[in-house]
Amino acid sequence: MINRVLLVLFSFISLIPTLTLAKQTANKQLAEQSVVMISLDGFRWDYIEKHKAKNLASIAAQGVRAEYLEPVYPTKTFPNHLSIITGLLPSNHGIVGNHFCDSARDQCYRMGRGQDDSSWLKGIPLWNLAEMQGLKAATYFWPESDARINGMTPSYFYHYSKHSDYQQRIDQIVQWLKLPAQTRPRFVAGYFSLVDTMGHDFGPDAQQTYQAVQKVDKLIGQLARRIQREVEQDVNLIIVSDHGMAQLDPEQRLQLSDLGGDLGDFIVKNSGTQVWLYKKPKATLDLDEVRAQLMRNARGRYDITSEATLKSRGVTIDSTTADIVIETQAPRYFAYDDKDKHYGTHGFAVTPDMHATFVAVGPAFKQGVEIGPVKNLDIYPVVAQILGLELLSDIDGTGASLLPALRH
Repeated sequence: MINRVLLVLFSFISLIPTLTLAKQTANKQLAEQSVVMISLDGFRWDYIEKHKAKNLASIAAQGVRAEYLEPVYPTKTFPNHLSIITGLLPSNHGIVGNHFCDSARDQCYRMGRGQDDSSWLKGIPLWNLAEMQGLKAATYFWPESDARINGMTPSYFYHYSKHSDYQQRIDQIVQWLKLPAQTRPRFVAGYFSLVDTMGHDFGPDAQQTYQAVQKVDKLIGQLARRIQREVEQDVNLIIVSDHGMAQLDPEQRLQLSDLGGDLGDFIVKNSGTQVWLYKKPKATLDLDEVRAQLMRNARGRYDITSEATLKSRGVTIDSTTADIVIETQAPRYFAYDDKDKHYGTHGFAVTPDMHATFVAVGPAFKQGVEIGPVKNLDIYPVVAQILGLELLSDIDGTGASLLPALRH
């Protein structure tokens, strides 16, 4: 009897190294996965069906698709791209709009200014999180990815050019993934603006927008096939967008002169969905009276957004917050002059038309699964988990809305 117990005990002890090795192997396999994340600017949540994006539909069928990706406020390009890549709300990563001012700095930001002055940007973007922990990263035009954030850049990156060939971007991403292990990036981010451009110029329902969706859909389909056929390591392909697109009516556009009153005492930023008014440092005026005058002229065409409303949308009231925030709703929009004609835009409060897209496929993700809405702030911690990275700072995303998409 004693010998039998000893035999069983010996067998169990002998099994422990095997179990430990299996666990280490599983962790090693997870840690060695790569992530390629592509942003399709302005690709609304329903464009896959609306504009018959068959390749994206196929990728979604093989992997995971969210009902929609929920953007942060304001639903603009730079704030949302930085939120996706840092897991932080705009007030916390610093880029609160495409164009804004900071009264404490006595300076104004414009898209891409981080390349010359990275002090505008806060947080640790995913490409730096990877580099800080021994992995290489690469970016092809992700907003502000050429800025020296945290004093560093990705190992591989390009300075933005709207004239860059789209096929060249796909070719470069595949080439990066085929590099030797020592030099190969494990995190790659890419960006395509075409769908957003056509959505602005012609509207979300237009044939031109359909053609733009068709073009990027073919590119994404090609990328997915080439990853499968040409790349040896495990790659997770994630497709996101920053926001949706709403239909506009140029006949209902509001010119800044329609606001009434003298705006000469303000620095005026933005148009389209919002106008942000920053009082000039030497201006002597009563802001409450200006607000009252603006509301008298509104006649239901626009509204003044209160601080309480901004806070409810995740905004921290600070030196970057405009003294007066004026908002309108589609199909109206703010225009600088008569020539400013657009048929689509974004930047409104988060409504269904502003919802974005999330599709993912790869060994980390379940197959053939549809999940509920995903918050774009939750992408950061989940990608970090897939790459085996430790979070090095506090973020606003928890990953909770995206965790149902993961196999483990």
